[in-house]
Amino acid sequence: MSQPQKTRTTVDIYGQQYSIIGSESTSHIRLVASIVDDKMREISSKNSSLDINKLAVLTAVNIVHEHLKLKEDYEVLEKQLEQAKNEKD
Repeated sequence: MSQPQKTRTTVDIYGQQYSIIGSESTSHIRLVASIVDDKMREISSKNSSLDINKLAVLTAVNIVHEHLKLKEDYEVLEKQLEQAKNEKD
């Protein structure tokens, strides 16, 4: 079985260049990098004294928190949809 083709994409996150290798499209990788960059800048604007390591960790924590909230919301909607289907039957 063949593995998906990997691409290398160079992105800029918070003034640093990163070379990211992955099987997603270049546009997807750039979008992800842009979201991370935006979140880092948002957090930094609220606390400019953070060093880059703390800023990166807080950014990761914020993004994972948002991901988990969306996942929980999705699961609730999935259950509501299943209940609505069962009531219809």
